[in-house]
Amino acid sequence: MSLKSITIVITGFISSSRKSAAALPRRCAVRLCLTGSTVFKNQGGYASVLERNLRGSALTITMAAAVAAILFQLSSSAALAKKRVPPGGRVAVVVDERLAALRAAPDLRAKLVERLGRGHLVSIRGEKATADGLKFYRVAVSRRTTGWLQSDAVVVPWRAGDDRRLLTLIENSDEFDRIVRAKTFLDLFPRSPLVPRVLAMYASEADSVADKLSRDAQRRFTKSELPINGAPEFSYYLNYNGLDRYNREGITFLFDRAAKTFSYDGGAWREIIRRYPNSPEAAEARKRLTALAVTPVK
Repeated sequence: MSLKSITIVITGFISSSRKSAAALPRRCAVRLCLTGSTVFKNQGGYASVLERNLRGSALTITMAAAVAAILFQLSSSAALAKKRVPPGGRVAVVVDERLAALRAAPDLRAKLVERLGRGHLVSIRGEKATADGLKFYRVAVSRRTTGWLQSDAVVVPWRAGDDRRLLTLIENSDEFDRIVRAKTFLDLFPRSPLVPRVLAMYASEADSVADKLSRDAQRRFTKSELPINGAPEFSYYLNYNGLDRYNREGITFLFDRAAKTFSYDGGAWREIIRRYPNSPEAAEARKRLTALAVTPVK
């Protein structure tokens, strides 16, 4: 949030609080708060003094609320450091980049404004159904860029059933696509009853990917390519660029120096046991962690 925006917010709050204070009746609001003469005397017996005190308190509370609101917005901005939230409307997230063509009109043949990538945030400002049964959202991508996007390209946290719709998309994906979409689900729907199932798919796919990464890295780092007096061999493997995109999605791999293989560290399996110990997925999680020689969380 910019300094200019913060200044505008504070100025608006101060202005509104002054107008509210000026509109207060001179005595009736104070007298409604008084229940007896003792209270009145303890305040010096002057309603006008109480009015000023109350107005000062109201302004202080308003300013505190303004500061709290600003701090909340700043913390939210930090949490979305890599994903700037577009202004206005309700936020949605692109999950199917195959349909994420931002167009100038709600028509599949309309001019292409921009192709949006998976994970892109948009702000929904309206919607329209077409004669061929499609629904389009009028969205903002930034302050300057708006257009129409097919509704099936995004999921919306506040739209009923979108957690199940995203689950179906995850089930029909594989490898990195499945992991990314599962991570999106866990970020958007942390309280969905489908979370254990998604965590299991996320972890299972990470287990499978580890084998492929091991083979790719072994081909990449043959003995002939590594300098004799250079950095330790295992450091080349753990710096392998094939791991980067998985690391960004919260997945950590362990490395067996003798076998030169990667294995998933089991983070999501442990999360299932910790949060959902009685779920069907928990039994599978314990088996996987045992196979990984990782002590499960009890």
